[in-house]
Amino acid sequence: MSDYAATRPGSRQATRIDEISGRFDPWLVGVVLALVSLGVVMVGSSSLYQDSNPYHYFSRHLMFLAGGAALMVVAMRTELKTVERYNHLLLLGCFVMLLLVFVPGLGVSVKGAHRWINLGVSNFQVVETVKVFFIIWLASYLVRFRDEVNATWMAMLKPIGVVAVLVVLLLLQPDFGSSSLLLAITAGMLVLGGVNMPRMFGPVLVGLPLLAIVAIAEPYRMRRLTSFMDPWADPFGSGYQLTNALMAAGRGEWFGVGLGGSIQKLYYLPEAHTDFILAVIAEELGFVGVCAVIALYALLVGRALWIGLQCVEMRRHFAGYLAFGVALWIGLQSFVSIGVNLGLLPTKGLTLPLISSGGSSVLMTCLAMGLLLRVSYELERAQRQVARLRGEDAVAPVISATASAPVPAAGPSPVAAAPLRTGDKPSRGTSRLRPRVEPTLGRIG
Repeated sequence: MSDYAATRPGSRQATRIDEISGRFDPWLVGVVLALVSLGVVMVGSSSLYQDSNPYHYFSRHLMFLAGGAALMVVAMRTELKTVERYNHLLLLGCFVMLLLVFVPGLGVSVKGAHRWINLGVSNFQVVETVKVFFIIWLASYLVRFRDEVNATWMAMLKPIGVVAVLVVLLLLQPDFGSSSLLLAITAGMLVLGGVNMPRMFGPVLVGLPLLAIVAIAEPYRMRRLTSFMDPWADPFGSGYQLTNALMAAGRGEWFGVGLGGSIQKLYYLPEAHTDFILAVIAEELGFVGVCAVIALYALLVGRALWIGLQCVEMRRHFAGYLAFGVALWIGLQSFVSIGVNLGLLPTKGLTLPLISSGGSSVLMTCLAMGLLLRVSYELERAQRQVARLRGEDAVAPVISATASAPVPAAGPSPVAAAPLRTGDKPSRGTSRLRPRVEPTLGRIG
């Protein structure tokens, strides 16, 4: 009986469909490799004089990149349905890790901030893991309550309440920059997930004044705001970092002073290999180098958003929302880091993704890139499967709404496999497409 089932045409068709593999998006692979390569070069250049051993930070960066590459490979080889299955445990892990920093003997305090845990070989900043885990949970939540998020207050307020608790734990560390970033990612994913836009105004109108109060409540945050407005008023005090970053950017002019020729990295510019690495890039590679960095991030974020939209149109909502979340994270964090280095935003301790040195950031950003590449792989695989079921000779990207129809489990019938033509009515028993096209980007009214 089993031999007969294995030789049926429908079974052979299903086997061929299951054997179809995908392909990792070459644009994503290329831009990730370009950013990582630029980061290796610039970390090596900017950290030569940051330690008695000129290769200390460079070797550490390579070590963490090796660990990040391993995490990326694991993520690239893991089915997204497996990742989604553990979304609740990942959310629980967010709360546990943010509490571990306050455990005596495990949590590490640096300059009065409790943001790290001691892993023996290195300190680990837990908020970097929280970013990835929370994005996975929120993507899963938007899949499970996609219609309710648009229709009811409670479904919309639940993820806002979850991120509010995370923000409170972050502010206790304190970490205002990561708190603002998590709130922005949540708002962006809710909008892309189809939240009712008028309902979003309420939480936004309540949240922005609260953030402003938190920002000005601490004297050091207030000094950052005032020094950002006029860093030259106190160039050796509160404006020290920004004035040296601006001098580095100004000295670079159009094409820079040449790789390795930065003067500001010689003990003048603090955190030259981490938070202010773009200032070193501006000095050594000039305006052209800064534009190249911005272009690489624009390509990465734009490609991730496009892949996410493709996934949502094919009803692969978890993959789509996950891509949206990673794109928002990388886009917002790189925007803030670049803005801080160029004096456009107040000083915040956010690294430049895939470029700056920093073990926690490097590891978790590589993990996020692995998930994003997995999304592109499963999208390509789904498109090839749909094309095979439709009997197409060449595999082409399927981006129309008609490609969103569910794939049959066995051999395609003439009705199910053929796309509907304009004016045709689906026969009884044939799955019909929903009238709306995701993402809704919110509904007015």
